[in-house]
Amino acid sequence: MDVQQADPLEEVLALVGTTGHLSIGLVAGGEWAMSFEPPPAVKFNAVRRGRCLLTVEGVPGPIELAEGDCFLLTQPRAFTLASGPGVRPVPAGPVFLAATDGVARVGADEDVALIGGRFDFGERAKELLLDVLPPVIHVPGRTAEAATVRWALDQIDAELRDRPLASTLVAEHLALVMLIHLLRLHLAGAGTGEASGWLAGLADPVVAPALRAMHGRPAHAWTVAELAGVAAVSRSTLAARFKHVVGQGPLEYLTGWRMELATDRLRRGDDTVAAIAREVGYGSESALSSAFKRITGTSPRDYRRRLRSVDR
Repeated sequence: MDVQQADPLEEVLALVGTTGHLSIGLVAGGEWAMSFEPPPAVKFNAVRRGRCLLTVEGVPGPIELAEGDCFLLTQPRAFTLASGPGVRPVPAGPVFLAATDGVARVGADEDVALIGGRFDFGERAKELLLDVLPPVIHVPGRTAEAATVRWALDQIDAELRDRPLASTLVAEHLALVMLIHLLRLHLAGAGTGEASGWLAGLADPVVAPALRAMHGRPAHAWTVAELAGVAAVSRSTLAARFKHVVGQGPLEYLTGWRMELATDRLRRGDDTVAAIAREVGYGSESALSSAFKRITGTSPRDYRRRLRSVDR
């Protein structure tokens, strides 16, 4: 059988509608510390000059950030940036409100410079992506693996400094490039913490081929034996490994992904429920409706009707 391979990370990022936004930069020096409220979106910062200390609520120990380092805060947790330990922080809000020329300043000098921003996602991002990531991902910038991240940051700096036409749009697209590379580096083991769920499966040599096959042909009537053949292992080995790494069996995962695809089509398009059923691997509207209601608690038609009433 000709097995189509897909990129689950690309598909999930597209499904949750990822957008990047840059925020006011930060310049600091001397002894300084700033406390930040839990951000409502996924937060990122990159150290462009100097070094500082990051402390995140609920994460044991501070994280030392050097020039070129990036961090991604995937959960709404309070955090502190400081010149070093033991400095009493000031609230970040008033400092950023007083920013001039797109830069906030704290402390007595300009030893440290950071750029940052946020990533916004659609309604399914928490369960599909953010819950399978650690609360903070730190990627050291001075490694060979982080070369593309450094390139993206250099380009963002140039866009913000020189302000050519459409510079904000270009910089925000570059921030998305940076996000994808941060996630790649995390999967490759360059970041701190461990992935879980399907994201961990992408880093597993046995599970990854099966995941890519299911994403490549979600409408196919996959069996565990077929998926095991794709992964070149026995049926029992794949079933056990998939359950251990991803947290659910391969066919259970496939059903969940089909429901995500169906939900996305119901939300974004006008196809009939019967047409959507065929696209995601169900032979009839009633078969999709039964599975959809079992997993989401509502029927496809009621789900679409509710969405449209909210949009009015």
